[in-house]
Amino acid sequence: MTDTIQHADFLIIGAGMAGASCAYFLAPHGSVILLEREDQPGYHTTGRSAALYIESYGNAAIRALNRAGKPFFLNPPEGFAQDPILTPRGSLTIAEADQVDALEAAYAEQAKSIKGLEIVEGQRLLDLFPAIDPQKTVRGLYDPNDMDMDVHALHWGFIRGMRDRGGKLVTDADVRGLARSADGWSVETRAGTFAAPVVINAAGAWADEIGKMAGAKPIGLVPKRRTAFTFDPPEGLDPDKLPAVVNVNEDWYVKPEAGRFLGSPADETPSLPTDAQPEDLDLAIAVDRIENATTLKVGRFHSRWAGLRSFVSDKTPVVGFEPGLEGFFWLAGQGGYGIQTSAGLGMTSAALARGAALPEEVASQGLKASDLAPDRPALADAAYFTG
Repeated sequence: MTDTIQHADFLIIGAGMAGASCAYFLAPHGSVILLEREDQPGYHTTGRSAALYIESYGNAAIRALNRAGKPFFLNPPEGFAQDPILTPRGSLTIAEADQVDALEAAYAEQAKSIKGLEIVEGQRLLDLFPAIDPQKTVRGLYDPNDMDMDVHALHWGFIRGMRDRGGKLVTDADVRGLARSADGWSVETRAGTFAAPVVINAAGAWADEIGKMAGAKPIGLVPKRRTAFTFDPPEGLDPDKLPAVVNVNEDWYVKPEAGRFLGSPADETPSLPTDAQPEDLDLAIAVDRIENATTLKVGRFHSRWAGLRSFVSDKTPVVGFEPGLEGFFWLAGQGGYGIQTSAGLGMTSAALARGAALPEEVASQGLKASDLAPDRPALADAAYFTG
């Protein structure tokens, strides 16, 4: 630790995907210091994501951010990553007899903006995913456009790019205090003291806690635990050639993962900010749902983990300056969409944090800054989550 105060134009608290992407797009416009509480960035939610790029996923604001960032993912700047960020996968949403209406409604909504969707039945279902149980699943919605995302390559592409543009990453920098003066913000951490006119709160599940330290109003952030595990496929079935599969009620999913399957009960259990760990009950629920809906047998877990996905009441990210608290900027509430919205949200937050208009890539998708603002009506009655 040093007694020297390190200065920058922008201090970003949290080096997960949100903070790293914001830092990347901000770095050409001023000096940036990216502060991370752990000894490595992405330890919590970012590093525990089973990411798919699903253009239709989320509410209208999320879908707009998805679309805005897609060109970046498909054609990142030279040297950003050695391997493609997006690779073909496809997804299959399945329904039992009493869920067909929900599937048809999903198709009607998604077909408004997505081409190539296909309602599938019978042998076509089995051709797409041979582990479907035809005695239970009667119909599916296949989207060939959905893609795998290389989370590690994307995250470190943002961090390397930030550094190449003059930005600095500081780890082991757990925030211990924030103070506002006439000169700007001072942030006390384990790694020393940092100062800047603008502090960007990208602290993930801890964002409301950081906001409270700064004197900001709560945004009502609720971290929610999501459990996942990997298991072996049955003999003769190659997962890497299959789409991801999700039940139309979104109460379980399986996704090919490096020669195995990744499974989840798609749980959203409210939790205080913490180093989330998988619960035996959630694992058992997931196994039961997957084995009852398919012919897959989980057997034993190769790995298992949990992460926190943080939501506000309207499930739309909170991006913008806190009214009445000069220089304090929110970048929080990405929920389960933080990886696939990272490029769109990174360019959005970087523009708003320096007082610029929304980037054309984002504005052209129909999104407005007021849709993301911390003082939007949907958050008017927000309170701190107490578990």
